[in-house]
Amino acid sequence: MIENLKIIFNRDLNRLKTEIEAYQDEANLWKIDGDIKNSAGNLCLHLIGNLNTYIGAGLGNSGYIRNRELEFSLKDVPQSDLLMMIEETIKVVDESLSGLKDEDLAKEYPTLVFEEKTSTGFFLIHLTTHLTYHLGQINYHRRLLAQL
Repeated sequence: MIENLKIIFNRDLNRLKTEIEAYQDEANLWKIDGDIKNSAGNLCLHLIGNLNTYIGAGLGNSGYIRNRELEFSLKDVPQSDLLMMIEETIKVVDESLSGLKDEDLAKEYPTLVFEEKTSTGFFLIHLTTHLTYHLGQINYHRRLLAQL
């Protein structure tokens, strides 16, 4: 199961990188309008912060300190910096998951995140769906702006 999780996170983080690279106009990464309150750039920062917190620090003891507020308030981070941060996150996720054994998935995740404690396996599955949810939003955001 660990190998499957590594494959999925790697696949989808590389898709995130592809999506961010596909923005022809770097300024579009930061566009919001009407009810769309989160830009692709901020969603990217959010995913990086989320995975570095819950996998890197939570399971890999990376020492990462999250500033969730900045994930949504920072603007105009260069596309090249976002891509570099994604690459670093790919490495952190892979290294952290490589330190786990399949039996660790049944253990309680070390931090209370939801209202109740969960297993590490359950939480890692949650993180994959969280990643793909926001990845879909970024994809839609990019394609919508390309139409305008």
